Amino acid sequence: MEQERRPAVLITGASRGIGAACARRFAQAGWNVGVNYCRSRQQALELVEELEKLGVRAAALRGDVSQSQQAAALVEEAQREFGALDALVCNAGVAGVQALLTDLTDEQWRWTAGTNLDGVVYTMRAAIPGMVRRQKGSIVTISSMWGLTGGSCEAAYSAAKAGVIGLTRAMAKELGPSHIRVNCVAPGVIDTDMNAHLSSQDMQALAEETPLGRIGRPEDVAEGVFFLASAAADFITGQVLAVDGGMVISKKRTFWENGEKERKNLRKS
Repeated sequence: MEQERRPAVLITGASRGIGAACARRFAQAGWNVGVNYCRSRQQALELVEELEKLGVRAAALRGDVSQSQQAAALVEEAQREFGALDALVCNAGVAGVQALLTDLTDEQWRWTAGTNLDGVVYTMRAAIPGMVRRQKGSIVTISSMWGLTGGSCEAAYSAAKAGVIGLTRAMAKELGPSHIRVNCVAPGVIDTDMNAHLSSQDMQALAEETPLGRIGRPEDVAEGVFFLASAAADFITGQVLAVDGGMVISKKRTFWENGEKERKNLRKS
């Protein structure tokens, strides 16, 4: 019976970082969780074991969401596993290549856009029919502060993440009549593997430029994602929630300005 089943969520790119934090947050609230991974199988299996100790069902589901057939198969497998999906979190992403647009190859552009934007489209497209049939559901996408502001030497990443925001707003309008909500979370600088290339001095400088005075944690983002997916946000759709400690509105941009000077030197060389 519908009343007896636990709600279920599929989270793409869930084996580590923000995705894993989201999986833990949903499980803590009693949701069954589909943990999607592409290459990190062992991490996904360990996370599933951790989640099941909380008394929920969890499954490690392999799939490269940048490939439309794999994304469709992933959603189908999750629906078989849990009966239906009450929420979808499109989290899978790659950092992309930091380079001037004129130096960016076609392959680098496609690789960055393939996971960060195409993967969201493919996964969302596969999940929508089931939600429409049930006339209920919530989709949360993950963008970035660069999707809001753009980043120098981050053209591909910025464009893809801005595309996620546009897609979110368009689908909120398209799916509203079917009682399906679509929202977006735009993280700032978060302490994950994606920022592992930054030194401890860089991270400290970024913390000092953040109005709240620290780097974000994956759990900070997970709270925003869970809120938007939950019944607490039942009258919220088409919105972008910035989880960045105030970074986007901050006027203190010394770290980024210093990086911009270096990039200008690159343009002159």
